[in-house]
Amino acid sequence: MNNSATNNFPPRLIRADDFEHLLKALGAGGYKIQAPVIRDQAIVIDEIRSAGELPVGWREEQDRGYYRIKKRADNSYFGYLVGAHSWKKFLFPPSVPVLEAKRTGNGFQFSATNDTLPPTAFLGMRPCDLKALEILDRVLLGSEYLDPIYQKRRQQIFIVAVNCTEPGGNCFCASMDSGPKAATGYDIVLTELIDASRHNFLAQAGTEKGNQILQQVPSEKASLDILKMSEEAVQAAARKMSRRIDTAGIKEMLYANAEHPRWEEVAKRCLSCANCTLVCPTCFCASIDDYTDLTGETATRVRRWDSCFTLDHSYIHGGSIRPSVKSRYRQWLTHKLAAWHDQFGSSGCVGCGRCISWCPSGIDITEEAAAIRSGAIKAKAI
Repeated sequence: MNNSATNNFPPRLIRADDFEHLLKALGAGGYKIQAPVIRDQAIVIDEIRSAGELPVGWREEQDRGYYRIKKRADNSYFGYLVGAHSWKKFLFPPSVPVLEAKRTGNGFQFSATNDTLPPTAFLGMRPCDLKALEILDRVLLGSEYLDPIYQKRRQQIFIVAVNCTEPGGNCFCASMDSGPKAATGYDIVLTELIDASRHNFLAQAGTEKGNQILQQVPSEKASLDILKMSEEAVQAAARKMSRRIDTAGIKEMLYANAEHPRWEEVAKRCLSCANCTLVCPTCFCASIDDYTDLTGETATRVRRWDSCFTLDHSYIHGGSIRPSVKSRYRQWLTHKLAAWHDQFGSSGCVGCGRCISWCPSGIDITEEAAAIRSGAIKAKAI
């Protein structure tokens, strides 16, 4: 896994014409490269072998329940932000076998899954997704009840993060302290700097592994002007964000307003479709299913993604404890922004905005949190 990023390695300037050398160095290091690509008119994550497969010259338009990709006026390699996919799917797969049982002459033979990833480079991870990975590490590795599948896969990852220099329509990472600048957790972080006459990448290694890769890429020492330009571009992105969540006392505020009328209002719009949890980079709810083949000789136990928006997720003997859409939406938002603090020591939201873009009803988590706060009863001491 990645160590905390440091500033011990000198920042380097990579010209756009030399960017392909970074991918070659990753390939020579034995890494398969997963990166954003265009498919079905959306930005998704898939394996690439060359920089030309990135969505060069494309951007995204995102709003409530709205997502489109559009051509840019330049050839930016990372002029888009976050699509429907998060990097979580590689580390916490949507469906994965966890146990197999085979009938033998003496009973059954049980074997655990050997599921893992080959060494893999995540190229183009945004700071919000980097923060989400930090949160998943805390949830799935931070106690004695660690997830062995996640652990095996996580150990194989090399991260090339990209700082954000312009926000998307649904971004609010600045208010969640998760962007637009990557703080820790990367092997290499890039800042793309492009204008009418120049197209460069400021590259900073965060680990020794990252430094070794960068040494194989043609580059030069970054000047003070380049460092200043990079910092100003990131700060400008933070200022341009039109959405935010006021996190001051949010845990106590939500706990004290479980019967706020806003829950009923949002329930009238919510389809309980689970889109928000499926695209969320930190949601980790899962269920276990057992399957037997037609011969009865082999049984397989499979873990698959689940959601607190499904009735079965909260089913116990006698029925579901959250039978209404109101109760399920309240559970999701309150857990994400409040109970997560009690369980894991931080918010479960990183401000990526995916739940806003991919909600078919256009429900906006920032709007819902603000509405509850505006009419909130005074929070009691908890």
